[in-house]
Amino acid sequence: MAELYDVMSTLRAVRKLRPDPIPDDVLERVLQAACWAPTGGNTQPWRVVVVTEPDTKRALQDIYAPEWERYAVAFLKMMADRPADELASWERVAAAGDHLAANLHQVPAILMFCANPAMMAITDAKLDRVSMVGGGSVYPAVQNAMLACVQEGLGCTLTTLHCTHEDEVKAVLGIPDGWATVGMVPIGYPVGKGHGSITRLPPSEMADRDRFGAGWP
Repeated sequence: MAELYDVMSTLRAVRKLRPDPIPDDVLERVLQAACWAPTGGNTQPWRVVVVTEPDTKRALQDIYAPEWERYAVAFLKMMADRPADELASWERVAAAGDHLAANLHQVPAILMFCANPAMMAITDAKLDRVSMVGGGSVYPAVQNAMLACVQEGLGCTLTTLHCTHEDEVKAVLGIPDGWATVGMVPIGYPVGKGHGSITRLPPSEMADRDRFGAGWP
């Protein structure tokens, strides 16, 4: 069994996935991990649609692929003036994203996480900024599922590009009015190595003691 910190420190965005089916007992454990996540008032105001039917996956791909293409073009344009080695790294990321967009219909399972705002205490709803609090009752479940994927040897990645066409996605999956889509997580056994070492800023750059900007010793 992998140690918790090992799992957290190796959760990569894995976009090249094999079409091999995922056993039901493995999917059940991934979903159970999601269900263990904390939510405000323990209301669990989310649901997840596990998409495995080929035509439905194809319909999601038809929605997702054009959005990815537009995003990738803009992203690489933004990175064009970076050093050559850094640009090459981002080009590899974009190529993996191209692979996912072109093969989403072959991914064995797509987890579409949904949430119902009426079931949440969204305490920042009236503030003069974009509301973010509601995500606190949904994204821990997404993270738990993705960490479970690492434990089970499954690749995964989180995307929200489908949200630009949410009404179409909801129609494809039969998601009722009042519910929102908050994350799409394609999962499957990786084509290559899959998860591994990651690059993230450390606490010395991300944390402060007592006051914003005070720094972390």
